[in-house]
Amino acid sequence: MTEKGEHIMARIIVGTVFGTLALCIVTSVLSANANPSEGQGSLGAGNAAIDFPLADLHVHLKGGLTLEQAIEMSRERGVKFGIAQNCGLNFPCRDDEGLREFLEMLEGKPVYAAMQAEGREWLTMFSPEWMAKFDYIFTDSMTWTDDKGRRMRLWMPNEVHVDDEQQFMDMLVRKTVGIISNEPIDIYVNPTFLPRVIADKYDDLWTQERMAKVIAAAVANDVAIEINARYKLPSIRFIKQAKKAGAKFTCGTNNGGRDLGTLEYCKRAIRECGLKEDDFFKPRPPGKRAIDRWKARRSQR
Repeated sequence: MTEKGEHIMARIIVGTVFGTLALCIVTSVLSANANPSEGQGSLGAGNAAIDFPLADLHVHLKGGLTLEQAIEMSRERGVKFGIAQNCGLNFPCRDDEGLREFLEMLEGKPVYAAMQAEGREWLTMFSPEWMAKFDYIFTDSMTWTDDKGRRMRLWMPNEVHVDDEQQFMDMLVRKTVGIISNEPIDIYVNPTFLPRVIADKYDDLWTQERMAKVIAAAVANDVAIEINARYKLPSIRFIKQAKKAGAKFTCGTNNGGRDLGTLEYCKRAIRECGLKEDDFFKPRPPGKRAIDRWKARRSQR
């Protein structure tokens, strides 16, 4: 981790140590009310009005959902959508030609064009020039190769290997920090996702120190953290800790079908954590995106 990242992580831990007991109590209460079958995180409470516009930056055209239907939903709800294409090994889009076709489909439409980078191979599959044509790029830490050379997709139970829970978590955190620090992404999505075999231990396994490392990497590298409506992630405790550290957030559904929901977990997290419009990431113009910073760093080597 860089010196800047270490400084941020230390500040996160020191700044939250006196609130740890209270946070644990709140998290326990919230977790008791969460529905594990619907998500891993915890639902907050409160019905205060949200006085700024929301955007759903993680929408897929899946399960029969068409672009026209998504645009109509966006208009009806007053929520701008970011339409994302899955790009990577064994996914629909596997080369620059696939990127071109997707961008052409969205050209002139009232939506953001998003690239979802899948796996760790994606950087070798697409050119920086075509990546830079998207409004933003996001990825998660749900696909990686462990220290024994086993490639895992964490949402596929038959591909997950948890030999030791604590060692697995330390490896997951290390992989996540590496992804956030080294890949040209604007947003870290599906944050803190755990495989089904250990998902019910979320609050115990995502310790304050582990959260601090991920948050520090996001802040140091100017990567926003998604509040995921589908998985109800990350936890309210994580969001509060990230807010104190100065992290930026996004709202995202990551739908698997036609049902986009209404960003309910995102809205509850906004209320519970006191998030304001300034706490949210907004897509940036060309030249100021993560891919542009990444290209600049490469040219200096």
